[in-house]
Amino acid sequence: MLELLRGLPCSFWPRPCKRVRAWQEHGKAPSSHTGAYNQARQALPLSVVRRSCDRIFEELMAHCKPFTTEASYRAFLLDGSSMRLAHTPELRRRYPAGSNQHGPAHWPLLKILVAHDLQTGLAMRPEWGPMHGPDAVSEQRLLERAIERLPEGSVVVGDANFGVFSVAWAAAQRRHPVVLRLTASRARKLAGAPLRDGIDCQVVWKPSAYERKHHPELPPEAQVGGRLIVRQVQPDNGAKPFLLALFTTLSGTQEETLNLYGQRWQIETDLRTLKSHLKLDQFTCQSPDMVEKEIEMAMAAYNLVRAVTCQASEQSGVPPRGYSFTRVRRIVQTFGPLLAEAPNAGEAKRIYAQMMRCVQQAKLPFRRKRPTYPRQVWGKGAKFPTRQT
Repeated sequence: MLELLRGLPCSFWPRPCKRVRAWQEHGKAPSSHTGAYNQARQALPLSVVRRSCDRIFEELMAHCKPFTTEASYRAFLLDGSSMRLAHTPELRRRYPAGSNQHGPAHWPLLKILVAHDLQTGLAMRPEWGPMHGPDAVSEQRLLERAIERLPEGSVVVGDANFGVFSVAWAAAQRRHPVVLRLTASRARKLAGAPLRDGIDCQVVWKPSAYERKHHPELPPEAQVGGRLIVRQVQPDNGAKPFLLALFTTLSGTQEETLNLYGQRWQIETDLRTLKSHLKLDQFTCQSPDMVEKEIEMAMAAYNLVRAVTCQASEQSGVPPRGYSFTRVRRIVQTFGPLLAEAPNAGEAKRIYAQMMRCVQQAKLPFRRKRPTYPRQVWGKGAKFPTRQT
């Protein structure tokens, strides 16, 4: 699929193995629940998987052009989540489970950080680490590691969890613009005055004593210059309006910055797709190496599906995120063996064109905006039944 997306001739395609070639003869897909398949997974070198995931992402980023040409940059949405691992001694040592007053929990937990392109949905190879234990990592630390591999000049868009100085400093050192949401207290310190609607001023962000304590590598002259934007926002669900504070190093207008951050919710649906449709919410593999292989191969498959939607978008004019990921994934799974068995380039192009016609039918329907109602507040019940006299 990757070779066909890149436009390479049929002679470059790898020949599928006998089990895949026999798919069409017997009419039954080969099962992955076999000992031979498990041995092949374990024998696959981890370095090959990592390089393949990175190479696929780089090739598809270069091939898939932005849907709109209004912005001269590519924005990456970043967010973190947790994933449950199998209950094995090796995984529990590497990724300890949480604990409370009743003792340790059962499932080892992994904290993962993903970065998705705003327009195409393509995902960079994620960073992860233990969620609990002495070696637990924060999402900010994971972002500082992931930012090394972001495409040059990409804009980093993050919520209030990433609105800290260490993230802005790491991005500035690598010449990445940022759009970060700030908490109210941090925004007040930057503004030097109470927050109000309509603030748009130049600020110089310097690390606090707490940040210098936890980041001793910061130089004495560390600071980041940018803009502080404050705007009052009215939620769609009828809740009370609130002040949204953003720190950005972009030079665009206030409306452009606010609209860019307004698309941050897309990363939530991307995480849902990875965890629900690609089954990354609960792992069954029993070693750290297999966990890494599962994550990286799932991201490679995810990017291939996103690349198909990008190509369909170029033909129809519908945004890449206007297609159903689940339906496109099923179409790719159906046509994948047919493409692998194509005897020549002409037949492969015919099958691929048929697949793209099916993809064009996988557009998301237009859903009318449902009416919103204010949140219902229920009164607290009695803490304990009163004694009847």
